[in-house]
This record gives sequence, structure tokens and C-alpha cells, in this order.
Amino acid sequence: MSSSLLLASTLLTKQSKELNGVSEVTARISQGKNRSHEWQIVWRNVFAFIYLHTAAVYGLYLIFTGRAKLYTWVFAVVFAVASGMGVTAGAHRLWAHRAYKARWPLRVFLAILQTMAFQNHIYEWVRDHRVHHKFTETDADPHNAKRGFFFSHIGWLMVRKHKEVFEKGASVDMSDLEKDPIVMFQKKTYLVVMPLLCFLIPAWIPVHYWGENAWSSWYVAAILRYTIALHFTWLVNSAAHIWGNRPYDKYIGATDNKTVAICAFGEGWHNYHHVFPWDYKAAELGNYSTNLSTGLIDIAAKIGWAYDLKTVSADMIRKRAARTGDGSHPTCQEGPKSVDDDDDHHHENAVWGWDDKDMPEEDKQLAQITHPKLD
Repeated sequence: MSSSLLLASTLLTKQSKELNGVSEVTARISQGKNRSHEWQIVWRNVFAFIYLHTAAVYGLYLIFTGRAKLYTWVFAVVFAVASGMGVTAGAHRLWAHRAYKARWPLRVFLAILQTMAFQNHIYEWVRDHRVHHKFTETDADPHNAKRGFFFSHIGWLMVRKHKEVFEKGASVDMSDLEKDPIVMFQKKTYLVVMPLLCFLIPAWIPVHYWGENAWSSWYVAAILRYTIALHFTWLVNSAAHIWGNRPYDKYIGATDNKTVAICAFGEGWHNYHHVFPWDYKAAELGNYSTNLSTGLIDIAAKIGWAYDLKTVSADMIRKRAARTGDGSHPTCQEGPKSVDDDDDHHHENAVWGWDDKDMPEEDKQLAQITHPKLD
């Protein structure tokens, strides 16, 4: 089990540093007019993905053949949901977009959940995500959807990042995270704490508490759970940039996709999110069934752990949908408008969130802020 953990724990580590001892294969592919990309394959991640998916299939076999106990896979689902909240409500909406503020107990809680998810530490996750919003669907976007479904879903983690990700990424402000002691402590201790929270403890719990076979627990509660959770997250980068409606801005690639919203706890309303990245709901809809992350934040706000929740007025949404939407928004009388596949998806003056220096002052003035901080 320890050797399997060592292999799995290499996944999603920093690709910005030199990978000593790792073989790289370089291939050039043409993409678009006069554009080429040098693909330097990170074999360490490729082999880790091969192991994860092979082991995950075996985990499914253990479930369907009854070799894994019911409690074990139910526990895996609960663990996956909890860790996912650390990504969606924590790394994404709190730290990446500053869509709300949180007191230290909630920040610690979300940092622990995010560590359980193993999608890189908060600082790196936020940096990549802010770059994605600021330069979406360009070469500076780490998972540029214009390079195809496979690349935006998983392929971007198998190759070195495009040089523009580093060059333009350097312009993204990260000073707020550098001032957060919880984020910086997690970053410092990540490689020690993450294997414990993501793999060892969830594999140990079924063995200790209901007598599960150790290997069954490893393949189901650790590997299968982790692999499926990764794919649900990746659907936001891939499927939610390809399939769905564009009610708020038909000129960008991001779409509203209900299926992805359910799988990713509310992150599939992606067209809305790219237009209004500073809305804590990441969606116009307030239905918790397709936005569990909003439910968690609302509960935290009621007990005083979350405050200054930013959202968008109905009038602001209606005007934006009428101006740039594809006509699929409920307030549009004329119905869906056709969108040319050759439309140049762009995102002029894109912002990564609330404190982006390029965020229009008018947007800040029109924003609605609920649960203000009470000293």
C-alpha cells in the first residue's frame, strides 16, 4: 500500500520546477493559424494516472462483486463530498475569487477539507485558477479548452505548462494569500499532511471501524474515491467549456451545464461564473440541489463564520443577459439565438474576482453584499 501511495502522491505536483530524473518527450503540433505548442510530456504524472485509473477500475470490481462492504463505499462517497467542499467553497469561492470572507475557524475547516481532496495546495490552486479566469481560453490558460476536451480535462496535467501561463501568470496578484497564515501554513506542510488526509486515514477508517479488508479499503475508500472526485472537478474545465447554454455571454466558451453543476456541487453554472466570478453562489439559481457549496456557505454565514457575501442584483443580470447572452435566459423574450461555431470567444477586461485591480468600480457599487461583518 505504501508503494501505491508514493506513486499516487506524485500526481498534480508543481510542473513549474525542473523534474529531476523525469524523461520528457517533445512533440510539436500545429493548432490554429501560425500557432504551435511544444508538448513536454511529464511521464511521472502519466504513470500516476495509469495507476489511478487501473486501481479505480479494480475498486469498482470490488464493489460490484460484493468484496467491499457497503459501509466502505458509502463512507467513500461522504468523504468525497466533504473534500469537494474544501475545493468549491474554499479554494474556489473564498480564496480564488474572494466572493465572501471567512473567520479563522471556517478557513481552517475548509483548508483541511481542501487538503483531503489533493488538488494541489491552496496557493497553487488559486494561482492557476486566477490565471484561467484572467486569460481564459488563451495559451496563458493552464487548461485552455480550445486545445480540445482531452487537454482541458486531464491532458494539461500530463504536459509542461505553456510558457505564457508563467509569463502572464506572473501578473496575477497573490499578495492576499501570502498574508493569510492558514494558507501559507498549509502550503508549507502540504507534502506531509496531504498523504495522511487524502489516502492513509480514509483507507484506515474502514479497516479499523468495521473490519474492512485493508486492500479493499485502499482501492475503494482511497483510490476510487479520489479518482472519481478528480473527474468531477475536471468536468468544469472541459465539459462546461463545450456543452451547454451561454445565457449571459455568448462570446465566451464557458457554458451553463446542469449535469456538471450537480457533479461539481454547483460549479457547472460556468457561463454565469465567468461573467460574475465574484458572486459567492457562482450561479444565478439558488437551488441547493444543484449548488451544495452555496448551502454550506449560507450555513456558515448564519452562524457567523462567513460574512460579506457578494452577489449580483437581478437587474444587473437581466441587463447583461439581454446585451451579450445567447437568448436562453428566462428573461429573454426572443428565445435562444444561434451562435456561430467560428465566433471568436473572448473575454475582454476579464477579472479573476472581487479584488482584481481591473474590476470595474461600477460593478462593485452595484454588487449586493449580505451578512456584513459585525464587530
